[in-house]
Amino acid sequence: MKNNKIINIINEQDKFFKSGKTEDISFRIDTLKKLKSSIIEHEEEIFQALYKDLKKSKFESYATEIGIILDELNFFIKNLKKISKNKKVKTNFINFPAKSFIHYEPYGRTLIISPWNYPFQLTIAPLIGSIAAGNTSVLKPSELSEETSKIIDKIISKTFQRNHVAVIEGGVEINKIILNERWDFIFFTGSVNVGKIIMGSAAKHLTPVVLELGGKSPAVVTDDANLKVSAKRLVWGKLINAGQTCIAPDYLLVQRKIKDKFIKLCIDEIKNSYGENPMLSKDYVKIINPNHFKRVLDLLKGEKIIYGGKSNKTLNIIEPTIVENVSLNSSIMKEEIFGPILPVITFDSLNEAFDIINKIPNPLASYIFTENKKTEKQFLQNVKSGSACINDTVVQISNPALPFGGKNTSGIGRYHGRASFEAFSNQKSVLKQKTLFDLPLRYPPYKNKLKMIKLILK
Repeated sequence: MKNNKIINIINEQDKFFKSGKTEDISFRIDTLKKLKSSIIEHEEEIFQALYKDLKKSKFESYATEIGIILDELNFFIKNLKKISKNKKVKTNFINFPAKSFIHYEPYGRTLIISPWNYPFQLTIAPLIGSIAAGNTSVLKPSELSEETSKIIDKIISKTFQRNHVAVIEGGVEINKIILNERWDFIFFTGSVNVGKIIMGSAAKHLTPVVLELGGKSPAVVTDDANLKVSAKRLVWGKLINAGQTCIAPDYLLVQRKIKDKFIKLCIDEIKNSYGENPMLSKDYVKIINPNHFKRVLDLLKGEKIIYGGKSNKTLNIIEPTIVENVSLNSSIMKEEIFGPILPVITFDSLNEAFDIINKIPNPLASYIFTENKKTEKQFLQNVKSGSACINDTVVQISNPALPFGGKNTSGIGRYHGRASFEAFSNQKSVLKQKTLFDLPLRYPPYKNKLKMIKLILK
């Protein structure tokens, strides 16, 4: 797509936004309903695209991509009128008898740049928030998930005029062109390194951003945990999408006395879920492309593999792999794995586990398996992360009532449910004062008024 065509889309969206049509709540709800209908209509094509890009089964595609989007759409279709109303807040005594409230207004032209690992969900979910808040949007899906990008373009083109929502496809060069333009708001999901580039571009125009990034999310298993259930949920969270999940458990911290037993349970669960040869399983996802395939395999060099380790270069598949005795200085602990490899580290005391976790930059998510409430509390207090989950993995993202996002290097800002609406809205603070009477205290001359103002503002 040429530069002038991109500029034309941006100018068209600017004109449409300034027309005020997107401000109308009924228009927003009708638009969300049309999007929902179009997704349902093209469900089979979405399945096919996700299979071609990542070899996702229909179940996994629906559970982690389509179903989550339909749930988010249903939330806004049902609740948008309520959550878009002015939010009343308390007024302090010095402003009596005024009233105070927060008025939500759209930013304007928004840019949404999405990744390849959940290419449908992570493109459409922020779009829903943008539409609900009354913005126009340009979507830039990842060029690596080419087939899903095509079906997204098809759905958006059928559902929207391009002056409201448009898709721009392409690679790095297109990203550079887009980011040179001025936007009112940018939403990005992807790596930390690219997030820095996005933020740098946004800074040129002081454009607000939400950055959904990543990190090494720890999973802690204590000796009082329900080991069988814990193994099942840990393996599921690690291997869904072949580990190509930003909130997947990245490494395991297991208490020394239960380590061997727990690892055996994990291996049993891998076999129960994907068979003796997971690479042949219809339910097991491939690595997105040869470059990422090689990157993940390179992380295994020099590590002690205790299960798995095989791969198929032709199919870009790496079987579930467990490694132990890893060093914090090894490559596998220096970057987010984003693949089906689980490093195992043992600990004796909780404080030892906390020390290990806190040597690594703030993760996007953190997990603990324990039946002890005191341990839960200690974990939440000592481990800083964007989100946390107790006795499960990954599922926190599926609750629209929980704002989702990172902390420091794992992200800036929150979305999902009401948090999406607020992320894509300027929250204008409004104080409405009455004119029936006017307190003289604030006006000069101030002689003999200091004592009174101290009483009011103490």
